[in-house]
Amino acid sequence: MAIVICPSCGSKNRVDERANEAQPVCGKCGTRLPPPAASEAGHPVIVTDDNFAEITADSRPVLVDFWATWCPPCRAVAPILEQLARESDGRYVIGKLDVDQNQRTAGQFQIEGIPTLLIFKNGKVVDRLVGAHPKQTIVQHLAAQA
Repeated sequence: MAIVICPSCGSKNRVDERANEAQPVCGKCGTRLPPPAASEAGHPVIVTDDNFAEITADSRPVLVDFWATWCPPCRAVAPILEQLARESDGRYVIGKLDVDQNQRTAGQFQIEGIPTLLIFKNGKVVDRLVGAHPKQTIVQHLAAQA
């Protein structure tokens, strides 16, 4: 079971990620809950134009990696983000958005160089890293938003 934080009241809710047919709601206020983020299962969540707003609306820091398959620096950062997703322990969410397949969102945030790591909190950009950075730098930026 995953823990999903209610975007309205901040309550923690246990959600069975296998129950895809039922829309989970907050046990305290009844607000519809976002789906459990895949990074809670130890892997980055796949972010698309369609689910972007829902995933970044989380009250926890959400790091979105804007990347492309043909980009060597993006491939260099990928194992770091996999490791951060495994280590998140529900404190933050790691996501990956392929800029070639999701040009609307990439354009909305004026992504001109990749990899670009944007950190969101409650749907708003709170930090931006452009280029390949070491794990320690990324962790410092995430910790500053926690």
